Amino acid sequence: MEQVVKTDQITAAAAEVGTVGQTTVHAEPSSRNLARAVSHYIQGDSEHALKALEGAEAGASESSLTEITAARAHLQFELRRYEDAAASYARLATLRHQDSDVRASLGLCLQNLDRYAEAVESFRQALALGAKALDMQLAIGACLLHLNEPQEAREAFDAALARAPESEAAMFGKAVALQMGWEFDEAAVLYERILERNPKAEDSLVNMISLSLQRKNYQMVRSYAERLLVFRPDAPAAIEGLTVAAFARDDFEAAAQHALRLTQLAPSVYNNWFNLGVACQKLGRLPEAIQAYQRARDIREEAIYAHVNLGVAYQELEDLSQARACFERAIQIAPDRDDLRFQVAWMAERQGQLDEAEAMYAKLLEKNPALENAWFRLGYLQLQRGNKPGSIAAFEACLAKQPDWPEAEINLGMAYSNDGRDDRAEVVLGKLLTRHPNSVEALKGLAAIALKRDDREKGLKYHLRLIDAGLTTPEVLYNTGLLSQQLNNPEDAARFYRLALEARPDFGEARLNLGHALESLGKKDEARACWVQALEVKPELARGYFRRTA
Repeated sequence: MEQVVKTDQITAAAAEVGTVGQTTVHAEPSSRNLARAVSHYIQGDSEHALKALEGAEAGASESSLTEITAARAHLQFELRRYEDAAASYARLATLRHQDSDVRASLGLCLQNLDRYAEAVESFRQALALGAKALDMQLAIGACLLHLNEPQEAREAFDAALARAPESEAAMFGKAVALQMGWEFDEAAVLYERILERNPKAEDSLVNMISLSLQRKNYQMVRSYAERLLVFRPDAPAAIEGLTVAAFARDDFEAAAQHALRLTQLAPSVYNNWFNLGVACQKLGRLPEAIQAYQRARDIREEAIYAHVNLGVAYQELEDLSQARACFERAIQIAPDRDDLRFQVAWMAERQGQLDEAEAMYAKLLEKNPALENAWFRLGYLQLQRGNKPGSIAAFEACLAKQPDWPEAEINLGMAYSNDGRDDRAEVVLGKLLTRHPNSVEALKGLAAIALKRDDREKGLKYHLRLIDAGLTTPEVLYNTGLLSQQLNNPEDAARFYRLALEARPDFGEARLNLGHALESLGKKDEARACWVQALEVKPELARGYFRRTA
């Protein structure tokens, strides 16, 4: 929210139209034109007054020419034809070299045309010619604020305050200059002085809201906003401040209410709809968020974040086609945004267009090899379709950019193992386990490699660590029991089989092997009961029984 800068400190000098008195028989044509202009002006018709001056300069004496030019300049200014008025005052300045009012009026025209540097020069010339110093210093300061020259502006307002210490306009201008220079404490003191004298000084309240936002003092934002709303219930600056303060404290319900109010007050303002979309999205009200973002997009079609946030909202609703269309439009607006191209590739991947997604990731990485997330997705897709060298290269690239990346390390270990390079896989996963001792995925990978090598002792060690890490699935408990049994630890085997059966009572293989463990412990009756129960749960376990005992 921008602070208020006042610029209307002086008014244009009145045209010297003279007084109506005796007329001469031989009045020159220009005088008659001027008389008609004055007549129209007296009747409140400035437009016809200006029209009456057309052609008046022809044959006019120098004094009449000066008077006609002054009248034309005044009327043009009054009709807000500032370009024409500036040209007339510039011409008048060549006729009245020492007239401070002409220079001041020219400055005001230039100020209204946003030609602030030229306006400052004109005001300074007026000041040097004796124009009212306070007015000129205020005008110069206001223009310097627009030129983003707060230090010079402050000097102008200080000069004004030296002449008029209680000038509210000078205090306000200096406060703005201080605020622009990030001297917030000094600026706040001046705004408060103004508000003590005039509690309804709207511009000072608006700027205190802005200043409090710059300070990130959201409690003060609320305080000044509420003061402004007492006498201006629909003040946009106050409601905007309350919206930002609500976002800052994660009160998205309040933010949505304030943003909705702003859309009602100013339905053509982009930020109002965009902020409403953000608040609704944070609240999980995605259809409302989508409607708000669509309104924001319609107002400012080239606003990239309207498309991006709209795409994210569609993505959260699992409308991947619409989400992808939004990201693609955002790319048209900002072709260099590689993060958006990544999103499009990710959408294609989620839509099952895996070849297209893989090609997109590869093309993106050709342009920008630093995109580590693109390397990860590319590696994942290549791993899924069995491209072992490609997946290994992609995950190695991930880890070159971000060495501590557990997901990439797990996948690299899997890629190495799939490629028959279990030694490399064990090194990668071992380093990960050193840094993250309870990494379930690392332990699972190392356990799988141990089983693949028929290294039962290592396999058992990793399974026991998996259980300690909290992975107590029936399968892990069963495998731990099986490895214990193979290593001649029937008591441990029986314990883990029982735990597996507690987790899944219909686990036939666990009950069958529990019987074998009990048999090894000399508990034949219990063993037979387990075998019978196993066959009841899973009859197919009986296949081949008589061949084994023949």
